[in-house]
Amino acid sequence: MATSPKALARLAGALYVTMAVCAGFAEFFVRSRLIASGDAAMTADNIRASSALFRTGIVVDLGQNVVFLLTAVVLYLLLRQVNPVAAGLMVTFVVISVAIQCLNLLNQYTAWTIATSEEYARVFGRPGADALTLLYANMQHNGFVVAEVFFALWLLPLGYLVIKSGYFPPVLGYLLIAACAGYLADVFTRFLAPGVADTINPAVGGLGAVAELSFAGYLLVRGVRTPPSRPADTPAAMVAAGRTT
Repeated sequence: MATSPKALARLAGALYVTMAVCAGFAEFFVRSRLIASGDAAMTADNIRASSALFRTGIVVDLGQNVVFLLTAVVLYLLLRQVNPVAAGLMVTFVVISVAIQCLNLLNQYTAWTIATSEEYARVFGRPGADALTLLYANMQHNGFVVAEVFFALWLLPLGYLVIKSGYFPPVLGYLLIAACAGYLADVFTRFLAPGVADTINPAVGGLGAVAELSFAGYLLVRGVRTPPSRPADTPAAMVAAGRTT
């Protein structure tokens, strides 16, 4: 069934915004509020006091990963004619990122299980159980950083496709590529120079937010623009005309 580029773009934009809202809720409204860095007792107490919220964060995070995958698929349908190899790489990186993030949520669920179960407190003592709770919460965070490698890499082929498609202002593509570089720098400094990571993280997060929200907003509001005049057999022109190879 043929779907117009504008309809695909707006669907991708709606999914992208949904993903961002869900990810923001899970990270900033749940984990950042309940997990106290370096304080096992407070972390466990927070999880026990807000058990339903903590579990809701897990479910929302699972949902946002599904939406992330759907976003990549819709963008693939929109941009595959521009360069099928780049479009395929884009989806592949998303699949890997989603797989890591979903499996990694087992650590968050395990932290909740230990914090709320008296069995672990009886076996390890309350301080020991609380320490395990924080350990698994930290493992979830570290797993998220590992997944960030592939979350960064998907923006590289996406940025390239945005620039080459003619559907979008090229600056959006360059911003996405810059965000990719920033996220990768954040990942490797976290492992190799943790002190530096705390310094650059706000700048990296700001750049990523500007790049991704600008692109998502353009998709949602504008959809696509009419590609500039070009030979009729070029990929973007074929997509605009509803033709496939």
